[in-house]
Amino acid sequence: MSEIALIGKKLGMTREFYKTGQSVPVTVVKMEKARVIQVIEEEKRGYKAVQLGFGKIKNSKLTKAMKGFYTKKNTEAKKKLKEFRVKNTEEFKEGNEFGLEIFKEVKFVDVKSKTIGKGFAGVMKRHNFGGLRASHGVSVSHRSHGSTGQRQDPGKVFKGKKMAGHMGDKTRTIQNIEIIKSDLDNNLLYLKGSIPGSKNTELLVKKAVKNIQKLTIKEKIEVLEKAKKTPEKKKK
Repeated sequence: MSEIALIGKKLGMTREFYKTGQSVPVTVVKMEKARVIQVIEEEKRGYKAVQLGFGKIKNSKLTKAMKGFYTKKNTEAKKKLKEFRVKNTEEFKEGNEFGLEIFKEVKFVDVKSKTIGKGFAGVMKRHNFGGLRASHGVSVSHRSHGSTGQRQDPGKVFKGKKMAGHMGDKTRTIQNIEIIKSDLDNNLLYLKGSIPGSKNTELLVKKAVKNIQKLTIKEKIEVLEKAKKTPEKKKK
């Protein structure tokens, strides 16, 4: 099930303490259970995939087409539908539900979410420009970006030019985030460090795509404890 992802909600940040006294900042994510709505076979669409449903929604908010769809599938209506391509569809059956347990053996995850929107920002805030001179002939335009284009040739401003504009509110993926712990009873996932977005931001959490060899914090502590227990060889 490593190819599929779960939707969660960012609750905020706190910290976890280890017996060594080490403090680790963590982001708490409330995960939602996923239900298999549809299993898509290669013969029908040309690829293998599963369609998962997340969250609850009132029937009054559904269109007639979606009401008919959920009635045909004989399942309760879901707020969001997401499709994930998988290598093997045999382990999925329509109506099955799963949650945090899919991350039981997973140490690192990738998290996709929307960054905090910061409105219209100038180049000094948005792109870390130095601004114009504070004196010697510069007036009123100290925080401006200076010249934007060239002369008659090419006679235009190139695409991608760093200028003032809308800052934040973009979808970003943070890779290789360590799972500090998971609370199966309350569907909570504790992830190391910060994650893009404000409180109650919707997140997409999936197993890390990259093959990571680095040790987790727990493993590092275990290595240190073993090193303390093993007596050092006496120098001759």
